[in-house]
Amino acid sequence: MRLVSLEITECETLFRHWSHFVYFLSSQVKPSHVGCSGAGLALCLLPGGATEIQNCQEPPEWRIGEEDPMLNSRGLVTVVALLLMVLLLYIPTSLEDLRVKLENEGLFNISYVVVNHQGAQSRREFHLLKERVSDYITVYQQDEQQDDVWTTLNGNKDDFLIYDRCGRLVYHLGLPYSFLHFQYVEESIKIAYCENKCGNCSYTVFSCLILCVVEKNTDIDWYFKKFECDLSKNI
Repeated sequence: MRLVSLEITECETLFRHWSHFVYFLSSQVKPSHVGCSGAGLALCLLPGGATEIQNCQEPPEWRIGEEDPMLNSRGLVTVVALLLMVLLLYIPTSLEDLRVKLENEGLFNISYVVVNHQGAQSRREFHLLKERVSDYITVYQQDEQQDDVWTTLNGNKDDFLIYDRCGRLVYHLGLPYSFLHFQYVEESIKIAYCENKCGNCSYTVFSCLILCVVEKNTDIDWYFKKFECDLSKNI
């Protein structure tokens, strides 16, 4: 689109089209566009039909040094894994496999964060934990003097916390549901990605925009033509 040297009237028209465009996406984009069909089936099999925690609240603030991982991930679905390398060797590798699987299904722009245990042995094994994942998964080592992140998040070893794009907790999965050879973690990520489980989020429409443009292999003009067609039918 040409956005240079527009007259005021042209800008008003463009803004009006953009407003209709956002409404169109929010009403037309379906989960099947991003490999989300069937999401939630495995979660329905959990006792009570739900996972351990689902409260749709933003987490307590936690940091690694001066870094705020949740703030850095705002606008992305965020997966936080509390892992202890000493006792469980396969989960980091399986998490990398899951990341690749979801990307192959069209689920991009997901932030994967691993927080290592604060204990001395875990800190010594930190390099092993980091070696088992790609650079696409951020692995954090807590300082022994800082507030324990696991305690702040009310988490335990091998817990997975899934947040939506607005930073709200959608699911908190503990053992045995966090074992990655089950589908609970995968389905939780898909629900956070494809559904408004915690209500509307302003970031969701724009993520769907990118996915749909890529999927249709076209440019943005297609959507404006679609709007004009749909709007003319309603006049």
